[in-house]
Amino acid sequence: MMFSGKEIKNIKGLSAREVSERLCQYGYNEIPSQKRRNVFLIFFHVIKEPMLLLLIGSGTIYFFLGEQKDALMLLSFVMVVVGITFYQERKTERTLEALRDLSSPRALVIRDGEQKRIAGREIVKDDIIMIREGDRVPADAVVLSCSNLLVDESLLTGESVPVCKSDWDGKGISRRPGGEDLPFVYSGTLVVSGRGILKVTSIGVHTEMGKIGKALQGIHEEDTLLKKETGKIVRNFSIAGTILCLLVIIIYGLTRGNWLNGILSGLTLSMAMLPEEFPVVLIIFLTLGAWRISKSKVLTRRAPAIETLGAATVLCTDKTGTLTLNSMYLTTLCVDGVYYDVDTKKIDLLPEIVHDLVEYGILASQKDPFDPVEKEVKRLGEFYLSGSEHIHNNWRIIKEYPLSKQLLALSHVWESPDKCNYVISAKGSPEAIADLCHFNQLQQNEMKACIEDMSRRGLRVLGVARSSFKKMDLPDVQHDFVFEFVGLLGFIDPVRETVTDSIREAYEAGIRVIMITGDYPGTAIYIAKQIGLKNSEQCITGPELEKMDALQLRDRIKTINVFARVVPEQKLLIVNALKANGEIVAMTGDGVNDAPALKAANIGIAMGDRGTDVAREASALVLLNDDFSSIVQAVKLGRRIFDNLKKAIAYIFAIHVPIAGMSFLPVLFHLPIVLLPAHIAFLELIIDPACSIVFEACPDEKNIMNRPPRNLHEALFNRKTFIFSLLQGLSILVVVFSVFLFALYLKKGEFEARTLAFVTLVFANVMLIMMNLSWSKNLMGIVKSRNQALGWVVFGALLALGLVIYVPILRNLFHFSELSLADIIFALASGMVSLAWFEGLKAINKKFFPVSVFK
Repeated sequence: MMFSGKEIKNIKGLSAREVSERLCQYGYNEIPSQKRRNVFLIFFHVIKEPMLLLLIGSGTIYFFLGEQKDALMLLSFVMVVVGITFYQERKTERTLEALRDLSSPRALVIRDGEQKRIAGREIVKDDIIMIREGDRVPADAVVLSCSNLLVDESLLTGESVPVCKSDWDGKGISRRPGGEDLPFVYSGTLVVSGRGILKVTSIGVHTEMGKIGKALQGIHEEDTLLKKETGKIVRNFSIAGTILCLLVIIIYGLTRGNWLNGILSGLTLSMAMLPEEFPVVLIIFLTLGAWRISKSKVLTRRAPAIETLGAATVLCTDKTGTLTLNSMYLTTLCVDGVYYDVDTKKIDLLPEIVHDLVEYGILASQKDPFDPVEKEVKRLGEFYLSGSEHIHNNWRIIKEYPLSKQLLALSHVWESPDKCNYVISAKGSPEAIADLCHFNQLQQNEMKACIEDMSRRGLRVLGVARSSFKKMDLPDVQHDFVFEFVGLLGFIDPVRETVTDSIREAYEAGIRVIMITGDYPGTAIYIAKQIGLKNSEQCITGPELEKMDALQLRDRIKTINVFARVVPEQKLLIVNALKANGEIVAMTGDGVNDAPALKAANIGIAMGDRGTDVAREASALVLLNDDFSSIVQAVKLGRRIFDNLKKAIAYIFAIHVPIAGMSFLPVLFHLPIVLLPAHIAFLELIIDPACSIVFEACPDEKNIMNRPPRNLHEALFNRKTFIFSLLQGLSILVVVFSVFLFALYLKKGEFEARTLAFVTLVFANVMLIMMNLSWSKNLMGIVKSRNQALGWVVFGALLALGLVIYVPILRNLFHFSELSLADIIFALASGMVSLAWFEGLKAINKKFFPVSVFK
C-alpha cells in the first residue's frame, strides 16, 4: 500500500549517498542467524562425503601395493567427482540464496522524496519507513506521525494486549518495550491496526530484538517426512554395505590369502552399496523444485509444502483478487431503490439524482487513492463530474475514522469552504451504513432487497452516507454524527480469464475447490456459476456458520463449495472441519486474521500482492501474483517433483543392485575381480548427474493431473517401487554376470571378460536411465521428449566409455582390453535385453490398465 501525497509531503528521506554511507558505517539490518555457506564451507562439505573418503582410501591402498598409476587415477577421479558435486552444491546454494532474497521481508521507505519498497535488511539508521496493519516493524524507530496505530509487542514483552502509539514530540529517548501512548516501536513487533510513518533509530544487533538474537541461532527446522525416509534408506544400505564389506574381506583373505587386496575388494563393494546419492538428490529436487515453482509465481517458504502439494484434496480460495482481477468497475448506482447503469464508454450524462452519491463516495475515499474501489469511484467522478460543484480538490481533510471490527465503515471529516462547518462522508458495508443512519426495520428491509438484487448480478455493494457538524471538538466515534443515507454503489470485479480452465483442471485432478468470500451470497453464487464451481447453488453464510456446531459443519461441508459473508476468523472453523473429514487442505489468505487458518491448513498460501507480512509468515507458500491458476500450476509441479523424485530414487536403487552384485559374486565364486574402485568411480560419474539433473528436468507425465491426489503418508520408496526396482536391478545383474561368465567360457581372458561385462553394464545403465524417465511412455517417446540433460549425460557416458577402451593409457589404467565392433554390438544388445521386459510391461499396462500399475 502506497501512502498518499499529503501524508509524506515535505518528507524527503535519505539520499542514495547517505544510505551508502550508513551501510558502510552500521552494516545491514540483520541479527545473528545461520550463516550462508561460502565456497570453502561447501568444498569442505563435499570432500567429507563417504564416497570420496572410500576413493581416497582405495587410492592409498594402491600406493601401498605399488600401483602408483591406479592410485593417481583414483585421486583424479576424486577431483572430478568433487568438481561435479561442488557444482551441484553451489547451484543449490545459489538457488537457495535467490529464494531467500525473494522471500526477504519488504519495507516501504521514503528515499530521495520517493516511496520505494526494499528488502528489510537494506534499511539503515535514520531511514523514513511506513507501516500499516499486518506489517512487521523492520527496525527500532520513533513514530513521526500515526493514525490509530496499535502494535503487538508480545514478542518482546510477553503481554498479548496491543499497545497504542502516539506521535513523537522530538524530546523523549527510546525506552524499553511496553506501555501505552509511547512514540517508540521495535523491530519484530506486529502492527495490529492503523498506520504510521517512522524514523529508524537502531538496526540489526542494536535493536531490542538484536539483543536476544543469539537465541535465534539455536532454531532449526524439523526434518521433513522425505528426509526422514531417505535417511532411513541410507542407514539400512550402509549397514548392509558394512556387513557385506567385512564378509568380502574375510572370504577374499581366507580363500586367496591376500588380505590387502581383500580390503580393496571390500572397499569397492562398500562404494557399490553406498547410496550416497539419496540425500543429495533430495536436497537438489526440493531446492530446484522450489525454484521451478517460483517461476509459476509461487514462492515456497517451507520445503514440506512441496511434499504436500501433490496430496492436496481441497483448495480453499478467496474470491476477490484470486478468482477475480481485483479491478473494480463501478457499473451500478442505486438511489431511493432506483438503479442507474454506468458505462464510461458512452458519453451519456449521469442523472442529477445520483450526483450526490458519486460526490460523497469520492469524499469517503483518499485524495490519492490506492484501493481499487476508491480509484474507481474517483475515476468515474472525474469522468462525469469534472469541473462541477461536486468535485472538491481544494477541500482539506481534518480527521479519519477508520474501519474497525465493530463497524465495517469509515468516515472522512472535511472542512467546508465557509470554515464554519465540517462535512462528513462515510462509506462501508451497507449494514454498517444502515447502522450509522439508524435505519428502522422498514428501511433495512428495503435496503436488503436492493442488496440482494444487486448481488445476484455479481455486484459488490457499498453504502454511502453523509453528515455535517458545526466546527467544534469532533466526537471520538462515528456514531455520534447524525448521518443521512445517500445510496448504494455496485462494483463488478471481472473473473480472471484463466480461472475457469484451472478449476476444470483441478476437478480432473480429483481436487475439490471451495470459494470463501466476505461478499453477499448472491454475488458469491453468481461468481461460482460463472467459473464452473460444482454445486454452486448451495451456500453457507458466516452467520449460519456461527450457529453450527463442529459436527454439523463437518457434515454440511462435504457438499458445500460456496461460503459467503465469512469473516476471516471463521476460515479456521472451515479448515478444521475439512481436516476432521480427512481432507488435505490448501487455504489462501491475506490479512492478519487469516494467519490462524493459514497456519492450521496443510498448505497455507498467502497473497503476495495484497497480503500482510503476518499472513506470509504463517503460510507455507506465497502467491506472488494472487492468481488462482498459479495455485493449480503449483499443485501440478508438486506432483511432478514427487514423481521425478520417486523415479530417481527407484533408479538409484536399481543400478546399485548390479554394481553391488558384480562386486560381490566374483569374490563369492572365486572368479576374477570385475569391478575395481576406478570402475565404481566411473559409474558414479554417470549416476550422479543422471539422478540429480536428468530426472529432475524430466517433464511431467501426461496423466499427472488426471489421477487422484496421492496419499500424504504414501512412502516415497514403497513396496511396489521396491519390487520393480529390484527386478530391474536383478535382470541387469543376471545379464551382465552371464556375459562375464560367457566371456570366461570362451577363454577370452580376465581383462577382455571384465571389459565386456563393464561395457554391458554401462549400456544397461543408460537404458535404465531412459526407461525410468517415464513409466508410461515407451522408449521412442522418451527419446523424443525434450530433456537436454539426458542427451548430454548419454553422450558424455558413451564418449568416456570409448576413451577408456580405445585410448591405450586409459585402457591400461582401467585394466581393460580393446573390444571389436562385434563385441560392442553384443554388449549393447545384452544391455537392451536386460530391460526389454520392462518396456513390454509398459505396453501391456498402457493397453489394459487405465491406472498405471507402476503407481
